[in-house]
Amino acid sequence: MMTLAAGLDYVDLNFLGVREIIATAVLHGSAGVALIDPGPSTTLDSLKQSLRRKGVSIGDVRQLLLTHIHLDHAGATGALVRENAAIEVFVHERGAPHMIEPSRLLASAERLYGADMGRLWGDVLPVPADRVRALKGEERITVGGRELEVAYTPGHASHHVSYFDSSSRVAFVGDTAGIRRQGRDYVMPPTPPPDIDLDAWRASADRILSWDPDTLFLTHFGPFHGARMHFQDMTERLAAWSGIVRRLLADGSLDEEQRLRAFMNEALLDLKRKVGEFEAEQYGRAGRLDYSWHGLSRYWKKKMALSSAH
Repeated sequence: MMTLAAGLDYVDLNFLGVREIIATAVLHGSAGVALIDPGPSTTLDSLKQSLRRKGVSIGDVRQLLLTHIHLDHAGATGALVRENAAIEVFVHERGAPHMIEPSRLLASAERLYGADMGRLWGDVLPVPADRVRALKGEERITVGGRELEVAYTPGHASHHVSYFDSSSRVAFVGDTAGIRRQGRDYVMPPTPPPDIDLDAWRASADRILSWDPDTLFLTHFGPFHGARMHFQDMTERLAAWSGIVRRLLADGSLDEEQRLRAFMNEALLDLKRKVGEFEAEQYGRAGRLDYSWHGLSRYWKKKMALSSAH
């Protein structure tokens, strides 16, 4: 496991018993511990055990920093605050109301995951409003004994933020830099519905690169050097996937199910060519291709409807 820097670390949440799917970053200093993206409730035991091995308890945690409120990143937040009421939760202002009152977030997730909700994510508890610190972007916050810069980085989600530690030059980027397995060059763009925005995503990539980070820390999964090449690979794949989606949407002979299957087949074939069958399956656990079709097709349908209206 690659070391980040003194006082910076991360743990593998072993999501559903599988390694290297969800990572939680750990920042620790004399002022206490901060966690970035604590994961879903189903991995709480794993999170606690991993922290214990590092000599950290939930009682030591002072802040939770959320890149966004999707359940694989933030689902355990309410449970952790219930266990330690001193924890402050940093989240973008658009995501904050859904952490305080998660019913709409859960209804939206249920449309996507259906009967799998409980198995994947477990309970999602509300966070008391007085523990939430709403972010806009461009703040400087002091957590885990460090000063971090905050940037608003939508594209994957309209309420996504990224954090930069200038002392170590590590950028904690959530899903803005996609999904990448350790030891692999392939960067998979996670494009689930409802608010994929490719123009905003490009601007967010530029914003992160303007920090000139030495290391990108991805929630899926871990630290990577070479930020410019990494984003270039993801941007090229987003363009390739968009080409497939637009071609399939323009083919009037196909119904929606046939388009979904065709997209998944093409994207999966490319993934298997690049990383092999086993690794392709692991990538698919972190970012499902059927959800990526739904997010991209929704985006391109809206774009095409707008252009035809003009």
